[in-house]
Amino acid sequence: MPDDDARAAAAAAAEEESAFSHPAVDPDASAAYGDHPDQVIDFYAPRGGDGPGAASAPLVVVLHGGAWRAPYDRRHITPFADYLARRGFAVANVEYRRGGAGPAQAGRWPDTFDDVAAALDALPTLVREALPQADARRTVITGHSAGGHLALWGAARHCLPPDAPWRIDRPAPLRGVVALAPIADFEIADKLDVCGDAVRQLLGGGEKFAERLSCADPALLLPTGIATTLVQGRRDLDVPHAVAEAYAEAAAKAGEVVGLTLLEDVGHFPLIDPAADACAVVAEEIAQLAW
Repeated sequence: MPDDDARAAAAAAAEEESAFSHPAVDPDASAAYGDHPDQVIDFYAPRGGDGPGAASAPLVVVLHGGAWRAPYDRRHITPFADYLARRGFAVANVEYRRGGAGPAQAGRWPDTFDDVAAALDALPTLVREALPQADARRTVITGHSAGGHLALWGAARHCLPPDAPWRIDRPAPLRGVVALAPIADFEIADKLDVCGDAVRQLLGGGEKFAERLSCADPALLLPTGIATTLVQGRRDLDVPHAVAEAYAEAAAKAGEVVGLTLLEDVGHFPLIDPAADACAVVAEEIAQLAW
C-alpha cells in the first residue's frame, strides 16, 4: 500500500476509535412507536446551551448510521445525542429495523422505510408526552452516513411517487435537514461500492434495485423545498465526498440550493464524535436552522 494510502487508513482508524470510545449515554425517556423492539425513540432533555432556554428548545431528530446493518444500533450515537442536548437542544434518537439476514445484510425492504416514516409520523405526539421542553415547531432532522440518507429521505416524503406507501401530501413541518456524510445519491454510491454493496442490499438487490430507486434515492426526490445542508469530510473513506457533491448537483439541477460544507482533514466519524472539532461545526449548522 502506498504511504499516502496507509496514512489515510491509519487516520480513519484513529477517528473511528475515538468516536466509539465514548460510553453510551442513557436517555431521559423512551417511547415506542410500534410493536417491534427496534421501533423506539430515545429522548434527551436540553441541558444548558446558548439558546433561549430549556422551556422552549428546538427539537433535533437523530438517525444513526451503520450501513443499515443490524450490528450498528442507536447506542453508538448516544454520545452525539447527549452532546446536542448539552448544547441546549431537545433530542429524539430514533431506532429502526436494519438488516435481518445476518450481520452483513444492509437494511430491510420495506421495513427500514416503514419504521422511519412511522417514527416521524408518531413523533409530535410522543414528544409532547416525553419531552415537553421541546418546541416541535423548530424541528431539524440530522443523520449520519446511512442515517443521513434516512434524514434526507424522511424530509422528502412529499416528493415520493403517488403510489408510494410513505408519501405525505405536503412537506413535513421542518426547519431543515443537516445530513452528515450521507449516502445521498444511490447511483454514485453504487458505483463507488459504498459500504460494500449496501445500497443494493437495502433495496433488495438485482432488478429490484432499479425498480425501487424512485422510492428510496434522495437524489431523485427533489426539490423538497426544505432547507438542507450536507456536512462532509474531504478525507472520508467510508462515504466519499463525491456522493454528497452528486446530491448537491442534482438539487441544483432541480432548482434547489443545498448547502455543502466540506471539512478539510476530516474523515467519516469526527462528525458525530463529541471530542472532535467537526462535531462543533455540525452543532452550529443545526443551530443556524433551528434557533
